[in-house]
Amino acid sequence: MYKIFLRKSKPSNPGSEELSPPTSDPVQISTVSAPVRSNSGKRMSSAVFPASVVAGIEPLLPFKDVPNSEKLNLFVSKVSLCCVTFDFSDPNKNSIEKLVKRQTLLELLDFVASASVRFTEPAILAMCRMCAVNLFRVFPPSYRSSGGGGGENNDDDEPVFDPAWPHLQIVYDLLLKFITSPCLDAKIAKKYLDNAFIVRLLDLFDSEDPRERECLKTIMHRVYGKFMVHRPFIRRAMSNIFYRFVFETEKHCGVAELLEFLGSIVSGFALPLKEEHKIFLWRVLIPLHKPNSLGNYFQQLSYCITQFIDKEPKLGSVVIKGLLKFWPITNSQKEVMFLGEVEEIVEAMSVVEFQKVMVPLFSRIACCVNSCHFQVSERALFLWNNDQIVNLIAHNRQAILPIMFTALEKNAENHWNQSVLNLTLNVRKMFCEMDEPLFMSCHARFQEDEAEQSSEAEKRKETWERLEKAASVKPITGKTAVLVTPLATSIAC
Repeated sequence: MYKIFLRKSKPSNPGSEELSPPTSDPVQISTVSAPVRSNSGKRMSSAVFPASVVAGIEPLLPFKDVPNSEKLNLFVSKVSLCCVTFDFSDPNKNSIEKLVKRQTLLELLDFVASASVRFTEPAILAMCRMCAVNLFRVFPPSYRSSGGGGGENNDDDEPVFDPAWPHLQIVYDLLLKFITSPCLDAKIAKKYLDNAFIVRLLDLFDSEDPRERECLKTIMHRVYGKFMVHRPFIRRAMSNIFYRFVFETEKHCGVAELLEFLGSIVSGFALPLKEEHKIFLWRVLIPLHKPNSLGNYFQQLSYCITQFIDKEPKLGSVVIKGLLKFWPITNSQKEVMFLGEVEEIVEAMSVVEFQKVMVPLFSRIACCVNSCHFQVSERALFLWNNDQIVNLIAHNRQAILPIMFTALEKNAENHWNQSVLNLTLNVRKMFCEMDEPLFMSCHARFQEDEAEQSSEAEKRKETWERLEKAASVKPITGKTAVLVTPLATSIAC
């Protein structure tokens, strides 16, 4: 198709491999070449639509050379021409055709940015079709084997760049300008920017190219803002992506970007919060703490949850219960992140909501204080540096101090890290100054418990000594039925 047009309109300098972009290009197009992984694989389009010339108009004609009445027809013709896709794994293949397509895309971008006539339904259809052909593709398995933004990257920490980005970027910029154009009628466009189109857009967040995910995030912001009818569906589609990530694959490259987009949605929720939004918090956002790759998107997830609590403080206790449910027992780095999030949430909680969760919460914090991992223990003790949390503890010291006292005493006696030891002594001193009679009562109870445990340990030791002595006096006879293995007889007790 391109060869036919190229024969009709050859460039003035056949040896030149560069085409100048329009002089009034409103979007900055990056021309810096990015490193490409050798195993990135070929791009695959979900569908290929045939390019066609509309109304007999030559698609390589500039917009300035046709009357205003024909510009939309030329627009459709140029858009249809751009439905042809190329293999970018070989930079020398179809180089002239690629340059012509790039030039055409830049012309379309300039036209959409400065359009003054409403886009007709055929123009909207052609535009959506062209974007589908160029953008919607299935990522090769090599993409999904690496964690990217939502999993563990086993190969290296460098991002993977799509070799087709020189064209993809312009298509994304063109789609963004098209969606935000005042000449686009949302009532007509929603027929073609439908649920299926939106699902495919959201699927592209699994791209390992961070530039593509950033473009998608911006576009989804605009789609959500302009097409109100699609808002519930967008939230459901995102829920499905998160469900699949948490409960099935634990691999997705764009969780951080999706959560960043979601954060702006949550901040716009009207008050009081609908029940479906609260269910979304409990069923979608809180389980996102489960994957081991939490660190890749923790900041964005924490922001979303904080937005919910800011809008309805009663949800603070709900979130704390969820965090305790998914608390990482064997992952110290996640435990440090959980403690940081707990501090943010508790800081914003009322006394009534705090009292609903303080017993299980401080039972868990006591375990963290006793952790052998000094960062976990240190982060838990840092909670007492927060004045708001200290005030809540002071109001509820009758319940909290008995829970924390044993952990603090064991740390003061046995912890190996000097920094943790110093922090423990400071917290212990704070409790003593807060309520000395209660502190002394807890200390007396602790000593009683220690004495009782010591006595029980001594009794167990004496019992074992009697059993061993009895066994040595009356050895096993041949008439006694016992199960003995050759391996067991060779091990000395």
